[in-house]
Amino acid sequence: MHSINYHLGFKSSAFPFPRPKLKLSTVAALSTADSPSNAFWDYNLLFFSQRSELHRPIRLKSIFGKIPQDFPSGTYYLVGPGLFSDDHGSTVHPLDGHGYLRSFDISNDRVAYSARYVSTDAEKEERKGKKEWRFTHRGPFSVLRGGRRIGNVKVMKNVANTSVVCWGGRLLCLWEGGEPYEIDPQSLDTLGLVDLTGVDADQVVKDQDWRKKFFRHGISELGVDIASFLLKPILYGVFNMPAKRLLAHYKIDPERNRLLMLSCNAEDMLLPRSNFTFYEFDSDFKLKQKKEFIIPDHLMIHDWTFTDSYYILVGNCVRLDIPASVLALSGTQPMISALAVNPTRPTTPVYILPRFTDERNGNTTHWRKPIEAPQQFWAMHAANAFEERDGLGNVEIQLQMSACSYQWFDFHRMFGYNWRNAKLDPSFMNTVARGDDLLPHLVKVSISLDSRGKCVICSEENLSNKWNRPADFTIINPAFAGRKNTYIYSSAASGKRRLLPHFPFDSVIKLNMNNGKVGSWSSGSRSFFGEPIFVPKSIYSGNAEDDGYILVVEYAVSKQTCYLVVLDARKIGGKDALVAKYEVPKELRFPLGFHGFWANRHLHKCILNTNGSCV
Repeated sequence: MHSINYHLGFKSSAFPFPRPKLKLSTVAALSTADSPSNAFWDYNLLFFSQRSELHRPIRLKSIFGKIPQDFPSGTYYLVGPGLFSDDHGSTVHPLDGHGYLRSFDISNDRVAYSARYVSTDAEKEERKGKKEWRFTHRGPFSVLRGGRRIGNVKVMKNVANTSVVCWGGRLLCLWEGGEPYEIDPQSLDTLGLVDLTGVDADQVVKDQDWRKKFFRHGISELGVDIASFLLKPILYGVFNMPAKRLLAHYKIDPERNRLLMLSCNAEDMLLPRSNFTFYEFDSDFKLKQKKEFIIPDHLMIHDWTFTDSYYILVGNCVRLDIPASVLALSGTQPMISALAVNPTRPTTPVYILPRFTDERNGNTTHWRKPIEAPQQFWAMHAANAFEERDGLGNVEIQLQMSACSYQWFDFHRMFGYNWRNAKLDPSFMNTVARGDDLLPHLVKVSISLDSRGKCVICSEENLSNKWNRPADFTIINPAFAGRKNTYIYSSAASGKRRLLPHFPFDSVIKLNMNNGKVGSWSSGSRSFFGEPIFVPKSIYSGNAEDDGYILVVEYAVSKQTCYLVVLDARKIGGKDALVAKYEVPKELRFPLGFHGFWANRHLHKCILNTNGSCV
């Protein structure tokens, strides 16, 4: 497909990009659903700024069906960016937009909706009263146009906009580069930062001694240790980065009833060594386990997964761009410019890290050397991983995830945002030089370990032969996390839009990993979907893995309206999959969300079995 010129440009307080001046000839084209103008508008309407908040919940109107009787009571939380433009000429990348938390409280056949901004430190500084905004923080992906650029060290703009989790009665909004913010689950008031890593950045700088590390690791690590020694005062002090970057993706182990979280060091972004620390919290948020692994590789980890015995990291290889780093530190380019993908490695490193120290993990020193998946791919989101053992101690591990190619992935153009002209160009996400295998797609990696923990075989299967269109935001029934599962659910592209064939996603798919069958559901011709969420039925229902419902938000851009959609998970791909649809008032519609969480009102502190019931 040839690149399409979408730079029609428009300007409004609701949109961060210049408004197109429509001629009479263009007006006629707007009547065609697949016109370039509609493709541009449809894409940008997903990223408009919603400044209104809803402090008191309102009841949503059903426009189709109703909540079924066996649907459990609970709340669907969805977080994502809400604001992309200020009132002084600056726009930011979607990943730097202020966190906007939406809440859908479901009880019986009623759905109550509310929405609030996460009141982060950056939000308090940049929000002037109730209506005016002035961006002062660059953010890692943006460059300010109407604010201070040169020498602006306000980079780590914790916007708490990436994911949300309700655990131990506490609601947290997470971001990729800092501590989470705690939110009141009912009012959505921001309660403040939560320190889950317990690391003091000033103390880390004082305590570090690269000479001790030299005697411990030898000459091979000396250069890295010196670089780390020099970087820490700059990153922690000048740029005010936390010593530990808590990643936005977490995992819940339903068997042990634990919340698993992962952090890395701030300097890891710039060094050929990665420090990963895993934390496991019980249902009262007490730390039950903490394990640290130092990996001699320059990796970018966004999502990860686990099994009963292992933490699993699929390594995305990156490199430091030194000339761009200088410009990024000066403020003339985004900080993310300091990094670039490293396509020199033809394989994909997979690190199988021992979760516990016992005889089941065999020789635990093998984790220091990665297992090489035979194909090179960039891991995006993990659906699940599980292990199966035989009587001789051999282990079979299967990973299920979404991935794309190194050739397609670009730090500097994610979502099509061009920081140089502050425009959002949908053609970037919808143009490929060769083959759909470059785009986000579903992947299965199978690994065989012998009783000593050594890899016997590692294979990778591109599941595009089962669903040959782009797909991402993979999820499963959460009761099967870390255990063998049959079904994966995902947002996907149908390919029906000629000018938006790959993204945004316009379908929800269900993949049967046993027989390869794929079912899909989609709505109107100009409607898009974010991440789906699986909701197991009430504890009185059957034991089938797909015995539940899918919640997903439909963005009907042609109507400029959002809907909460309820699908019967068993019927996706067949008739009557749509159970109910609830309309958010048009004036309260919201931009594309990132990740959500279903909080079952009766299972907050329960151990789940494999049918989602409380035991």
